Amino acid sequence: MSLPFTRAQFFDVFAAYNTSLWPFAVALWLLTAGVVVMVVRGHRGAAHLVSLLLAIHWGWAAVAYHAAFFSKINPAAWLFSALFLVQAGLFVWFGAFLRYSPGRSLRRYLAWLLVGYSLMYPAVVWVAGNVYPRLPTFGVPCPTTILTIGFLLAADRPVPGVLALIPTLWAFIGGSAAFLLGVPADVVMPAAGIWLTASVVRLWYRRWGVTDVELNRPMPGDDEVPNPTDRAMGAGTGDSAP
Repeated sequence: MSLPFTRAQFFDVFAAYNTSLWPFAVALWLLTAGVVVMVVRGHRGAAHLVSLLLAIHWGWAAVAYHAAFFSKINPAAWLFSALFLVQAGLFVWFGAFLRYSPGRSLRRYLAWLLVGYSLMYPAVVWVAGNVYPRLPTFGVPCPTTILTIGFLLAADRPVPGVLALIPTLWAFIGGSAAFLLGVPADVVMPAAGIWLTASVVRLWYRRWGVTDVELNRPMPGDDEVPNPTDRAMGAGTGDSAP
């Protein structure tokens, strides 16, 4: 695949970003770590903070990375910036649907592992041999996507599928950097994108024909399992004699 920029130019962009905006990147990392701790501890209202946090992440990457720096070497960055702004708006609009319960499951453990990986992302890139400031740190698209996929997979079901579209797309676009530009830390992104896609499709299948009102209304036995780790409901309409 031919790219409109060289590997050296790609890492020069990160050098400019880190040199100019490192205090904001550090502040965003601290904010993210704080929200993660609040969600894991079950702090009341933490889910709304997650939505706000992800909106900030995607808006920041759109403006502070794509528009301000990446657009200087890649004209497609303006399109990427627009997509990231759309995703930020989606989190503002649909973020109220995100919920986090204290239930335990393999899905949740792996999802939180992705969230933790996103926080460790700058260190992983550094260990892989990149030298600061010419390395992706925090607040740039790839760790933002990994963080987002982790939060979406850790959330209670159902999660609005529209929130997964752009992160999944970027998981494959950004994940190509692992192979084309020598960023081994991004190798997890395609796998995370596939997992998120499979999760959304599975949830769609497991609520076939059911409205949100039907799915969320009380059912017999809910008091026996107040915090289920999974749920499914199906409905269909057929002709029958009166």
